[in-house]
Amino acid sequence: MKKYFFIAAAMLLAATSCTNESVETEVKNNAEQVTAPVTVRINDFSITTEDMPSGGGVTRAAQNVTNYDAVKAIDLAFYSGETEVYKHTQLRTDNTTFTTFGNFSCNLPVGTYTMVAIARGYSDGDEFTLTSPTAAGYTSERVRETFCATQSVTVTLTGANVSVTLNRVMAKLQIASTDNRPSGVSKIRTTYAAGGKSFNPTTGLATVNNGFSLTNTPSAAVGSTIRVESFLFLATDEQTMNITLEVLDTDENVLFTRVVPNVPMKRNRCTILRGALFAVEPSAASFQVETAWQTDHTVNF
Repeated sequence: MKKYFFIAAAMLLAATSCTNESVETEVKNNAEQVTAPVTVRINDFSITTEDMPSGGGVTRAAQNVTNYDAVKAIDLAFYSGETEVYKHTQLRTDNTTFTTFGNFSCNLPVGTYTMVAIARGYSDGDEFTLTSPTAAGYTSERVRETFCATQSVTVTLTGANVSVTLNRVMAKLQIASTDNRPSGVSKIRTTYAAGGKSFNPTTGLATVNNGFSLTNTPSAAVGSTIRVESFLFLATDEQTMNITLEVLDTDENVLFTRVVPNVPMKRNRCTILRGALFAVEPSAASFQVETAWQTDHTVNF
């Protein structure tokens, strides 16, 4: 009897153990299941630039994930159907969440899972949720630069060593004024008429299409032109929407309003709105819409 108790205890310990790279990780499994080690590793960002409209690619040298500052958080999860069996988030600024940023290790029961990997920007106050292979998103004010991928992973008795490529799945909007910031201007509020802050990690598309608002504080001094940017998820790969720009004072009273109709947006593309933002009586054609491909980053696990 003591021998059987020892074996059961050892199996329970193996089923719940992970390295210190997975602090606060929860592995939900039956103590009688056989477990095996799983390693997921981020290697390099392969950087490609594409010019519009030809789309011809120019490949540059790979960049190590630790040197790409825009990625400040990495989420990794495994699901058995809709059941979450493992999830852990590494924060670049919190070294208690990892030993090597981008390396994950733990034990999982033998079986087949859906793996979800997300790399994203992060700032204090951000709230991000990942609840399934088809549901994730930002519940705080703004979307961050986001890469993701899902993949089926089979864990055998010898374990699993996983490699996956993450793709950028959001669109970017940049607002560039051609006139100078006057005194009294404190913030710029941007309202998207479509798109959303939640997305499906499997498709990379928005799960809501109602739009949202966010507010930026320009860093440019009074008397200078300003440039602010934000991100959103699109309901389709390409989507056209109205965008409303509001110039606010320190009390968030609206000083100027600009509505730019039919703005083209595309995943992994930066759309630039350029024009007179602070004019009292702007012409109807004061804003020009420019589109350009962002640098394309792929994340290799």
